[in-house]
Amino acid sequence: MSIDLTGKTALITGASRGIGEAAARIMAEYGANVVLAARSTSDCERISAEIGDKALAVACDVARYNDVESAISKAVSHFGSLDILVNNAGMIDPIARIEDSDPEAWDQVVDVNFKGVYHGLRAAIPVMKPQGGGVIINISSGAASAALEGWSHYCATKAAVLSLTRCAHRENMSDNVSVVGLSPGTVATEMQRSIKDSGINPVSQLSWSQHISPEWVGKAIAWLATDAGRAYDGDDFSLKTEEARRAVGLIA
Repeated sequence: MSIDLTGKTALITGASRGIGEAAARIMAEYGANVVLAARSTSDCERISAEIGDKALAVACDVARYNDVESAISKAVSHFGSLDILVNNAGMIDPIARIEDSDPEAWDQVVDVNFKGVYHGLRAAIPVMKPQGGGVIINISSGAASAALEGWSHYCATKAAVLSLTRCAHRENMSDNVSVVGLSPGTVATEMQRSIKDSGINPVSQLSWSQHISPEWVGKAIAWLATDAGRAYDGDDFSLKTEEARRAVGLIA
């Protein structure tokens, strides 16, 4: 299957490493202009320079609405449109049982994982509608429908994101703004190292070889941005099945 994003502009949050970096590089390969957004811009600037003129690095703390609005404004000013938003920024540290958790740290995960996605939706939708539409991809997780020890903050926020995906798509589908979630499964990123170190719940016991690569997720994101992904709008697309991986083109 051919993926063509020529002429599209995508903004990816949490783009300094892992899934966000992979998505930016892969979407640029498929022809998109990419805006790499993260709290610290040093890595985004390096990645942007390696991609070339089709990339722009911007500072953005998704927990701050004004930051997200500013990042989107810069994307439109620089490239002329915002066609794709990837709400990827997320965190799982500190992993702890509820009784041992730090309330301030728990709140911060809510600010990034949940409110950060809302901020992206709130800032992007009014930009996409006058253009004639767009695609918003929210990075989800199997944790959205699971209960995992030590992950109360992560499970709760991912469940909230799934609900936001459903609500946002229902509200905006008539204006050609599609909202879809992507549940990739476990991915070989720094987050998995933190999970491994925690020793809490069965996910921490998985071997590194059981995790998929960020590049697989990046390709799935690019695929979901095309018309092929529209069948999954308003819900999560799971990358954990052979059928899904075959549809994306990850396996023969």
